[in-house]
Parts: sequence; C-alpha cells; structure tokens
Amino acid sequence: MPVPAPNLHPSFNIVRLSHVEFGVTDLAASTAFWADTLGLQITHQDNEHVALRAMEERGHHCILLRKADVATAKALSFKVWEEEDLDRAKTWFETRGIKTEWVERPWQGRTLAASDPHGTPLEFYARMDRLAPIHQQYKLYSGVKPLRIDHFNCYSPDVDASVAFYNDMGFRTTEYTEDSETEKVWAAWMHRKGGVHDVAFTNGLGPRLHHTAFWVPTPLNIIDLLDIMSTTGYLDNIERGPGRHGISNAFFLYIRDPDGHRIEIYCSDYQTVDPDLEPIRWDLTDRQRQTLWGAPAPRSWFEEGSVFEGVEPVPSKLTAQPIIAPY
Repeated sequence: MPVPAPNLHPSFNIVRLSHVEFGVTDLAASTAFWADTLGLQITHQDNEHVALRAMEERGHHCILLRKADVATAKALSFKVWEEEDLDRAKTWFETRGIKTEWVERPWQGRTLAASDPHGTPLEFYARMDRLAPIHQQYKLYSGVKPLRIDHFNCYSPDVDASVAFYNDMGFRTTEYTEDSETEKVWAAWMHRKGGVHDVAFTNGLGPRLHHTAFWVPTPLNIIDLLDIMSTTGYLDNIERGPGRHGISNAFFLYIRDPDGHRIEIYCSDYQTVDPDLEPIRWDLTDRQRQTLWGAPAPRSWFEEGSVFEGVEPVPSKLTAQPIIAPY
C-alpha cells in the first residue's frame, strides 16, 4: 500500500534523534568496546553508568551504558525544538490514548516519556547540558572516528501502522520496501533532520531495537575498524559487511557490542531536506535492496535484536521474507 502523504505541519516539532540507553551486563567490558574500540568519548563515568558522545556532538551524550543483570534497551530519545513542544507532545499522545509522564533524566531538562502504539518506549526533551566542542581536537579521534549518532532501526510487528503513526508526528518517508504479494510495507526509512532516516522500521517480532547507527567520515574508517576488531579479540562481533546499501546508498558495517546490541557504522547517504521529495519504493525481492552489490544479509540480521526494558514483543502478521544469505 502507498505510504501516507507527509505531514509537513505536525502538532509538535521534533528536531532529530538524540540518544539511547543500554543495559549492559559487564560495564567495564562495554565501556572498553564503546570508548576504546569504537572511539566514542566518555563524558561521565561511575560504578553504575557511563555516558558517551561522538566527536561532532555538543550535547552531553548520545549513548548511556547502565550496569544491569539483563541486556536491554531503555528508550529511544528525541530532541524537540522548544519547551512548549513538550507540552504539545503530551497533549498529542494523550488524545490518542497513550499514557505519558514527566521523568527525571540526568544532564537534561524536562523530559516527557511516552510510547508508540506497539509499546516502543519514547522520550522527548528540549534541553541537554552542552559541552565544549571537540571536533577539531584531532588527537582525540580514535577507533572508527564516530562523528555523530545517525539513526535508530526498530523491528515492528506492523510497519504500515508504524509509518502512519510516525508520519503523524512529522517524520517523512524517504524509502520503503513493499511486499508485492500483499502490498504491505515490509520496511520503511523516515527522517526529521534531513538525512535518509532518524528512525527506520523492519518487519519482525517487535517492538525491538534492531540497531543504532553512527556516521563516520569515510568508508576507509570502516576498513580501519575491521582491522582493529579482527586483531583485538572482536572478530566474532563483526556481523555483516562492509558493503553499500541499495536503500540509502550508504556504505555500512554491522557489528555487535559485548552484550549483542547491534551497531551500524554508516556514511555516504544523501540529503533529504526538500519537503516534496517522493519516497523511493523497493520490491522485497530486489537483490540490490539490501546491498547494492547483491550480497544478502545473514539470518541473524533479520531475527536478532535488543529487547526494550519491560516491553513484551509480539510476532508480525506479515510472513513475507526477503532474500537471506545461506550461512
């Protein structure tokens, strides 16, 4: 079915994705991976929490690691334009029968907690503590040289419903995959900040977090990371790639942290600022949809993901399957 026409005047103004918190079972091991191997910068560290940011980010953090008994993702966080947008968002969610609450979060101002219709936990804020810029402190660049958080990808049990809901919030669809037999959307990419996506949805057992992505300077940084991981004990954490997506045209690599949380390293997608851009449609059976060079993804990429804390995922009713690598 066609994706909905974009809502260019949403009830509240989301600027971009912001951050996510992960429950990790070994805080020291996770910190070593995210900071020492990937190259994110630590902005706070204690016995229970570690906060990190990427090189171009002025906000306090884009990743929070929390010591936990079970590995989970907590909430997908988004920055809104101004404080009044938080009040408008509260009204918007509650008129749709979705519970909201004000929650306390360190290093940021007033924060609204809500969820989407499938139960994906969402949080919104307008102000986060600002840190001094470090993007020209080249001595700090290490690992894959992550510049900024780029997007979330989530499993959804009903991608059409997810697209409709986030479209109402003002997210615009850039590309989507359709199952020709059922005419249902199997996956979709939606943005606020002018890239290909801030959030994407993949058909499957959900809601779960499929991956969190980071923008890096060039494909050569991805090659460097592969050399580092393969010679420092992280060979088994390399899941898929490197390659170039058909969707988004981006160069990519998928890896897993010590708890299995999936991370995409990502660069070279295209600008989507114009509000009248038409979404690009892909057929689910197109070999170049996943990878422009034709290589399919492994089964783990379609089945494994991070469970949201306190949320029980449900199976998707759409059973259509893309091409899966025979390994």
